[in-house]
Amino acid sequence: MLKEQTPDELDEEFDSFPTSKGSDLVRWRYDRLRNVAAKVQTVMGDVASQGERLQALLSWRDPRATAVFLTFCLVAAAVLYSTPISTACSSFRVLCNEASQVSW
Repeated sequence: MLKEQTPDELDEEFDSFPTSKGSDLVRWRYDRLRNVAAKVQTVMGDVASQGERLQALLSWRDPRATAVFLTFCLVAAAVLYSTPISTACSSFRVLCNEASQVSW
């Protein structure tokens, strides 16, 4: 999703170096940059946490969680192998229709 550039952002892009703007505007730009960097750092931390969990799951560091995961995978594989594709698709369609008709 792209958004249009605001006049402030364009002014920042075309500003000379060193800046010719006042210190309040520079402080505002710096604060905006810090906020964006904090959001990026938070998302990257979440991605790293999920990656560590997946790596621990697949490297047998937590035997109980790995056993539960493998059991779930085997059951899901058996169900998907034994269920005809037309039945699976029609049941999925029914579930989607029921979910869309629920009023909160």
